[in-house]
Amino acid sequence: MAYSNSKLVSYTKISPNKTVNRTHLIDTITIHCVVGQCSVETLGNVFADKSRKASSNYGIGPDGRIGMYVEEKDRSWCSSNAANDHRAITIEVASETKDPYKVTDKAYAALLDLVTDICKRNNIKKLLWKGDKSLIGQVDKQNMTVHRWFANKSCPGDYLYGKHPEIAAEVNKRLGVTEKASSKEFKVRVNDASLNVRKGPGVLYSVVSKITDKGVYTIVEEKNGWGKLKSGAGWISLKYCTKIK
Repeated sequence: MAYSNSKLVSYTKISPNKTVNRTHLIDTITIHCVVGQCSVETLGNVFADKSRKASSNYGIGPDGRIGMYVEEKDRSWCSSNAANDHRAITIEVASETKDPYKVTDKAYAALLDLVTDICKRNNIKKLLWKGDKSLIGQVDKQNMTVHRWFANKSCPGDYLYGKHPEIAAEVNKRLGVTEKASSKEFKVRVNDASLNVRKGPGVLYSVVSKITDKGVYTIVEEKNGWGKLKSGAGWISLKYCTKIK
């Protein structure tokens, strides 16, 4: 397959830390956080250091500029997992240095643009996110992965991790994907931005992630005061949400 690179890139510094010629078609997106509001130039210098043995295909600075460090035809050294990085485009996004590692609005907007562009050029017709580690490699069910699934890291941070359902929904909208709403579906606005997402509807189930944005979320099932997120990430307590009619 003939690979192309994003035309959204405004800065290029190819890293020596890469594997020439990926061994798998691009069918996955892996978003990382930098843990630092560094520019695309600074990130390029970091990845130019051979001793770090690290790189990514793309990076996004706090100003929304996009850098390229490993061409899409090659595998970056980014996710602590060769199999993942051979099939994924990896993107490092500048972030704050403390939990939840929030990114700027400009960086987030650029991320949506870049992921949309990657999907269009690589024939990824729909982004799928379930928040389920057991689905790694099953791209017909989930084609977004995160670094924390492959190493003892918090990457991409709770802010971007919590944004994955929104990222998938917005990119799919731009790709022209239309979905039928279930008659059971309804939307809620989260009132508590630290609301825990659990495996099941009750306090006895373990926490899998947190809501870090007081945004609007789609609920597909309601049970005992708990709502199942359409993203597949888990269940949230509707006690801390406002139903939108």
